[in-house]
Amino acid sequence: MLKEWFITGTDTGVGKTRVTLALMQYYQQQGWRVVGMKPIATGCESTPAGLRNADAQQILQLSSLPIQYAQVNPYSFLPPIAPHLAAAQAHRVIEIEKIVRAYYQLSRLADIVLVEGIGGWRVPLNAQHTLKDMVLSLNLPVILVVGLRLGCINHALLTAETIVNDGCQLHGWIANHLTAEGNWQEVINSLEQRLSAPLLSVLPFSATDDGIPQIQMPPFLF
Repeated sequence: MLKEWFITGTDTGVGKTRVTLALMQYYQQQGWRVVGMKPIATGCESTPAGLRNADAQQILQLSSLPIQYAQVNPYSFLPPIAPHLAAAQAHRVIEIEKIVRAYYQLSRLADIVLVEGIGGWRVPLNAQHTLKDMVLSLNLPVILVVGLRLGCINHALLTAETIVNDGCQLHGWIANHLTAEGNWQEVINSLEQRLSAPLLSVLPFSATDDGIPQIQMPPFLF
């Protein structure tokens, strides 16, 4: 495998899946075999094949290799709530070891594996562990998605500081426009001045979920 990344966000709903899909497409255009994972998903739908998450389905469809849904999304839950609460309602426990095993299965098949997180950096997974414990177990460098909205400077600075203090590598961050209103360039400039990790890309606003935004990445990402 050539490279792998963990995609986290300052909060839920900031565009982690959008960034994951854009990165998958970018690397595929470079000729690499790319697969993605969304290890834990809540807010799933019941289907004849079992619980399915729309974001995980998109990742599966874009993957370069014919993999199974369970490899992309080992843990799926029906209610759209925090993962530890959803797991408790389903009388299940999220085990990081299971996620690590699924990840290494994919890493043996692909050149690049992109792993999308859930919620924010400190969302609980079970009684003992949060998202950061999963990232530490996977030993992946982190890309932080910053959704451009009121409060994002504080959220981005706190999240970036915590990622580093937790012993993880913050490789860079991506700004994602969540609305068409406002001029966010000053916010982006403020974050560039204050974050030690580089700005990797800025994604424009899209009024629909159709299509995958084109992403331009600096050469030092590899």
